[in-house]
Amino acid sequence: MEKTLTAVAAILVISAGPALAQSRADRQMMADIRMLQEQTQQLAITLATLGDTLKSINARIDKSDEAARKALADQRLVVENMGSDLRVIRERTDETNVRINTLSQEMDALRTSIAQIQCAPTTAPADPLAPDAGLPAGTPPAAAPTPSAVGLSPTRMYETAFADYAAGQWSLAISGFDAFLKTFPKSEMADEAQYYIGETYYASGKYAEAVAAFNTVIQSYPASNSTPQAYYKRGAAQERLKDVDAARESWELVIKQYPDSDAARLAKQNLDRIGAPKKPGAQP
Repeated sequence: MEKTLTAVAAILVISAGPALAQSRADRQMMADIRMLQEQTQQLAITLATLGDTLKSINARIDKSDEAARKALADQRLVVENMGSDLRVIRERTDETNVRINTLSQEMDALRTSIAQIQCAPTTAPADPLAPDAGLPAGTPPAAAPTPSAVGLSPTRMYETAFADYAAGQWSLAISGFDAFLKTFPKSEMADEAQYYIGETYYASGKYAEAVAAFNTVIQSYPASNSTPQAYYKRGAAQERLKDVDAARESWELVIKQYPDSDAARLAKQNLDRIGAPKKPGAQP
C-alpha cells in the first residue's frame, strides 16, 4: 500500500512539472509585456513632452524673428531719417556757403570802394586871389566824381544791370554786366551776366557781338544752366547773319548735348523750319 501511494505521488509530481514550468514562463511573459507597456507609456509621455518643447521653441523662434524684423525696420527707418537729416544739413550748408561767398564778395566790394575813395584825386580849392583861378572869389570847388559801382554788392550790381536790360537800356546794361564781371569774376552769377551780355547784343541787333558773347558763355561756363540757351541763341544770331550752316551746327549741338532742355526743343523746331542742308550742285 505504501509503495502504491509512493508511486502515485511520483506520477503526480512528474505530471505536474511541465504545468508548473509553463505557468512560470507565462508569468515571465506577462511581466515582460507589462514592462513593455510601461516603457511605451513612458515613451509616449516623453514624445508629448518633446512636442510641447518643440512648440515652445518654435514660438520663441517666431518671436525672435518678429523682433528681429521689427528691429531691422526700425534701423532702416533710423537710417532713412538720418539720410534725410543729412540732406537737409547739406542743403543748409550749401546755402550757408553761398551766403558766406556773397558776404565775402560784398566785403571785397567795400574794400575796393574804400580804396577807390581813398585814391580818388581831389580838386584843390581855388585861390580867389590867384589870377588864373578863373572863378569868382568864394566859389566852392567842384566835387570829385564818385564811381557809380562804389559800395555796390554783387547782387545789387547785377540787379542794376538787369534792370537796365529789362528797360531796354542796352548800352547801360552791357556796361553794367561788363563791370560786374570785371569786379566779381568768380561770382555765381558771372555766367548769367555773360549770357545777358549776349542777349543784350542780340536785342539791340548787334548779332556778331552776340555770337562772340554766347561763345564766351559756352567756352568759359560749360557746366552753366545758361549754356544750352547760349547754344540756341548763338544759332539764332548766326541765322540773322545769314550763316545758316553755322546756325544749324549750333542747334544740332544743343540737341546732341542737352536733349532734354527747352533750348533743344526750340532748336529742333528751327531745324525743321530751315530744313536739311542743300546738296552741292542742287538747284536753289
